[in-house]
Amino acid sequence: MTVLTPRTSLLHGRPAAGRGCPHQQLATVGLGIATPPTAGRQDAPATADRSTPMNIRVTLDGTPVEAVLNDSPAARDLAAMLPLTVALEDFHGTERIGYPPRKISTSGTSAPAVAKAGDIAYYAPWGNLALFHKDGPAPSPDLLILGRLDTDPDAIARARKITIQTAP
Repeated sequence: MTVLTPRTSLLHGRPAAGRGCPHQQLATVGLGIATPPTAGRQDAPATADRSTPMNIRVTLDGTPVEAVLNDSPAARDLAAMLPLTVALEDFHGTERIGYPPRKISTSGTSAPAVAKAGDIAYYAPWGNLALFHKDGPAPSPDLLILGRLDTDPDAIARARKITIQTAP
């Protein structure tokens, strides 16, 4: 089982947590951040990225929680890395983030969706997993919803480690 810490990512040139993440900055006025054009794109219904056919076993700090991954290519790529343990840290009081051992494939992604409390997501530019304990800001094409945790948002907010395994 691989154990990684968010600080490890600094060795690979990723920004330190707390400096502002583009998927959070999109909702902030006046930052001058360019966003990809969305002309002609319609947002998918909130349930499109949250279909949940892959059962997984998850523990947050050793406590089992119900969880599922959707059937997206990115979620299947994460499932190929299991079992996996990742150290987590707070990001902007909205999510807990940590880094898997490699980047997840983003091919075949669907329309952007707003992250909701309980969502398991992947932020492609930094290569980090994100566990949302509060609803996210605006939709971002760089933030992929991978699945869902069925637990109290406060438990997610306090989590220091997540372990994900395939379900028996």
